Amino acid sequence: MALKTRATEALGIEHPIVQAPMAGGPTTPELVAAVSNAGGLGSLGAAYLSPETLREQVKEIRDLTERPFGVNLFVPSPFEVEPERIQRANALLERYRKELGIEAPEELSSFAESFEDQLEVVLEERVPVFSFTYGSLEPELVARLKENGATVVGTATTVREGLRLEEDGVDMVVAQGSEAGGHRGTFLGDIRDALIGTMALVPQMVDTLSVPVLASGGIMDGRGLAAALVLGAEAAQMGTAFLASEESGAHSEFKRAVLEAAEDETAVTRAFSGRAARAIKNRFLVEVGEHEEELPPFPVQNALTKDVRAAAQRQDHAEFMSLWAGQAVRLASPTNAAELVESVVEGAEAALRDLAPRPM
Repeated sequence: MALKTRATEALGIEHPIVQAPMAGGPTTPELVAAVSNAGGLGSLGAAYLSPETLREQVKEIRDLTERPFGVNLFVPSPFEVEPERIQRANALLERYRKELGIEAPEELSSFAESFEDQLEVVLEERVPVFSFTYGSLEPELVARLKENGATVVGTATTVREGLRLEEDGVDMVVAQGSEAGGHRGTFLGDIRDALIGTMALVPQMVDTLSVPVLASGGIMDGRGLAAALVLGAEAAQMGTAFLASEESGAHSEFKRAVLEAAEDETAVTRAFSGRAARAIKNRFLVEVGEHEEELPPFPVQNALTKDVRAAAQRQDHAEFMSLWAGQAVRLASPTNAAELVESVVEGAEAALRDLAPRPM
């Protein structure tokens, strides 16, 4: 049974599987290429990469695969730099810096890479698929990307956001359910009102939009892909499932945490980055999370905690790492990307065959 959809046709892929673009290290060029070579769509989470590093990694991916792949960036939104909030955040972080044996960094002059410069690399390198999170793009920019040959994919956590993305001209929309690991893509309204489960969100998005919808959140195996397709999605975007793969760039302690966590051991937090994101609970999440209302917004808090998270990785200290993962984390297993894609496809085909009506 061939799982062909509008999304597989538009993306130029064999299977309706998109590897989620997890920024911060998990999506290495090796992982991206491995998923693409296996017939899915590998995606590079490039939000934290400098333009130069982004260009290098795109070239590395092209050295490893001739198949389509994607690059994802975070759409910047206005934020305030409030010295008092930064001071309070640094006071909270001091105990962790002492425990890790590091000094507080000098005052930061910038908090994020230039989105405009990153996007120019995407355009210059003619990346086949461009996806974005945290907002909408000006229709003129969407048109420029499409004229450059890219398939453009936006992220929505509500139907209202999906409609906005469709109006702006995107080719397809990722419906990000509340189960999903990592940062929430909400950009319209209160983020607390946008925690809608994948099973509830996808059919409502499908019934309202005309562009293909990709289901994201809680999908770890063939059963999840089959369910997404039955709900009307035309592909599944999977992140947590790939975290423990051989090609993943996640730290070994991160992988261990993923393989040992249960479904009730994640939480949505602003502790690490200043923006709501789902992660496996650890000391940092719990302790700093008690002060969430005092923290600076993204990307300020993300920049402030960078030294703590980096030191934690160097010292194999998982209690201070940002362990982004979704609620279906119990289903994670150590494998390689190609085997995972194959097992998901086979599992989905089997599940859909079992659902097919039988002769009376």
